[in-house]
This record gives sequence, C-alpha cells and structure tokens, in this order.
Amino acid sequence: FKYFNQSVGGLFSPEYQEAPWNMAKVGDLLAHLWIPIIIIGTDGTAGLIRIMRANLLDELRKPYVVTARAKGLPEWKLLLKYPVRVALNPFISTVGWVLPGLVSGSAIVSIVLSLPTTGPLLLRALLSQDMYLAGSFLLMLSILTVIGTLLSDILLAWLDPRIRYE
Repeated sequence: FKYFNQSVGGLFSPEYQEAPWNMAKVGDLLAHLWIPIIIIGTDGTAGLIRIMRANLLDELRKPYVVTARAKGLPEWKLLLKYPVRVALNPFISTVGWVLPGLVSGSAIVSIVLSLPTTGPLLLRALLSQDMYLAGSFLLMLSILTVIGTLLSDILLAWLDPRIRYE
C-alpha cells in the first residue's frame, strides 16, 4: 500500500524482502517503521498525558499551591517542586499497565498494516482455535502485566518517600 507516496504495508519494500542485511535494507526498514511507531506511540502517550493533566489540575487547586503563589514563588519552580511530584504517583501507577497495552495494540496495528510480526500469528491462532499458541500469547501478556506492575511499584517507592516497603 502507498499513502502520501510512502509504503504503509509490510516491513520492507519487495526488493528487500529476501535480500541479506545491509545499510540499504536497514534504511528501507526505518522508512517503513515510522507509521507503526507513530500509531502505537500516540495511543500510549495520549492516555498518559490525559491522566497526568487531570492529576495536575487537581493538585493546582489545592491550598498549598495558592499559598506558594502568594509567597511569590516562580511558576515553574512551584509546579516542579510541589504539584508535579504529587501528581506523578497515579501517573507512575498507570505506566505499569501500558506495557501489555503496547503489545496488544501492536498486534492490531500489525494486522492492519500487514506487518509480519506476532499480530497476524495471534489472529491465525485464534481463528484456527490453536489453544496452545493463543494461550502462550495470553501468558506472555500476563507476564508483561506482572512485570509492568512490579516496575511501576518499584519506581513509585523510589520516587515517593511516603511509600516504602519495610
């Protein structure tokens, strides 16, 4: 497929499908990857930005921010010192759930854009009722969920001294 004179299907142009790896093939791969990267990245960051914005707006209405403004603290220093630090807690908790979402979202993107990744393989496994292959995909998503949650808990305990595991 071509859209705006850019190929949007597959990972390589037809002349590089079976060619050995060289700089021209890497350049062709990079020319094909920008669309999936933008689609998957926009999906993940849009939700995180919305969560951070909502948390920050809640913190900006609190009395300690009004007091800091009244004392004449510069706006950028006020934001970074108080409300951003408090608003990061729910944001970091949510980041742990982005990892499995990226994998499942990339499966849909790879099916739509005809990318030879795990997305079409998962679809074929589900359509042919291959329970072992589909189950292994679900197991991997479950493992990614546990790893993402663990990483977000560790990061949360490291950033916020109020949250410590004894």
